[in-house]
Amino acid sequence: MEALIADQEQMTWFLACRVEDVPADGGACVLLNGHQIAIYNFARRNEWFATDNECPHRQQMALSRGMIGSQGDEPKVACPFHKKTFSLRSGQCLNDESYQITTFPVKVTDGMVYIGLE
Repeated sequence: MEALIADQEQMTWFLACRVEDVPADGGACVLLNGHQIAIYNFARRNEWFATDNECPHRQQMALSRGMIGSQGDEPKVACPFHKKTFSLRSGQCLNDESYQITTFPVKVTDGMVYIGLE
């Protein structure tokens, strides 16, 4: 736990959007420092996640429009085009281990969504 806190203290937190800008149990895309980041409001789990918006399978900027759900206890997003599924926690592709996406820490404060970048 201490390592996680130390890592997050090294983060720069960027204001991404308002909570109401991201649909419940859905996603939205923001551009931060020239990088498209998908933000997910997983309301059924009362959790927020952020990942690359680009699906590495076909290099399409589409993950924010993907369907979110769970595989067991693992929260995931499925690319809307070719259904590659990625863990929202680790970024690992759950149905093809040769693919991975970057995940980012998220915090919600006073109705605003922040993304942590190193």
